[in-house]
Amino acid sequence: MQLQCGKKALNLNHAHVMGILNVTPDSFSDGGNLYSKSQLSVDRALVKAAEMVDEGATLIDVGGESTRPGAQTVSLQEELDRVLPVVEVLNKELDIVISVDSSSAQVITEAASHGAGLINDVRALTRSGALAAAVEVGLPVCLMHMQGNPETMQEHPEYENILPDVAAFLEARILACMQAGIPKDRIILDPGFGFGKTLEHNLTLLNRLEQLNTIGLPLMVGTSRKSMIAGVLDKEVDQRLAGGLATVAIAVMKGAKILRVHDIAETVDVVRMTESVMQEKRVSYE
Repeated sequence: MQLQCGKKALNLNHAHVMGILNVTPDSFSDGGNLYSKSQLSVDRALVKAAEMVDEGATLIDVGGESTRPGAQTVSLQEELDRVLPVVEVLNKELDIVISVDSSSAQVITEAASHGAGLINDVRALTRSGALAAAVEVGLPVCLMHMQGNPETMQEHPEYENILPDVAAFLEARILACMQAGIPKDRIILDPGFGFGKTLEHNLTLLNRLEQLNTIGLPLMVGTSRKSMIAGVLDKEVDQRLAGGLATVAIAVMKGAKILRVHDIAETVDVVRMTESVMQEKRVSYE
C-alpha cells in the first residue's frame, strides 16, 4: 500500500519509524530541548531532525503544542511561529515525510503550503475548521482517539469496554472525514495511548491492538516514554527506553505501520528484527 504524502510516497507494506520533533518548551520528556535563551532554534531543530533521518526515521512529526496530561493550550499565533519555520527548513533540507501534529485549521493549511505531507491530529479533526482545512489541503490525516482534552483527560477516564469504545469513536470520525471529502485511503488511525486512559486501559489496548485492524486502515502507535511504561516498571522518563521498545515490538506484531518515537536508532532495529521474525526471513528496507 502506498500512502501519498504530498510529493512523497510512503510504502506501508512495512512499518515505519516516525521521529518526534517537539518545538515546544513544555512537552513531557523533551520540552525546551530545541530552545536557546527561551527562543526556539530552527537550526537545532534541523540538526535533530537530520540525526533522526540518519538513524532511520522516514517521517518527522513536528508539534508546536504540548498535549501531555495537564497541558495548557497555546495561542494560534504561538503555534504558527513555532511550527512553520521548522516545517519550511525541513522541507528544504531533508528528503523526509513531514508530519504536522496540530488540531488548528490555520496551522494545517499553512503547514501544507510550507511542505508538510501528513496531518496528525490528536483531536481527530473535531476542532472548528480543522476538517474543512484537511479537505482543502488534500493530505493524508491521522485521526487519534482521546477521551476529554489534555487539561483533564487523565482525571477519571472510564469506558464500558475500551476496544469497542475506541473503535466506535474512530469509525465515526472516519465517516465524518469521508462525508466531508477525504478518501478512506488517506486516513490513518491512532488509538491514543495515554490520552484519557488508565494503565489498565493502555495495556488492554496494546494487547488487543489487532482488533482495530478490522477497520481496515493503517495504525500509528505512540507509546514512547509514556507513563504506561512507568506504571509497570516504575522508571523515570529517561529510563523508559527498554519498556518502550517492548511496546514497539508488540505493536508491530499486531499490525502497526507507523511507530511514533523519540529514540530512533533503537526503534528501527526493533522494527526490522520484529518484521523479519514475522516474515521468517531477513527484511530489506532499501
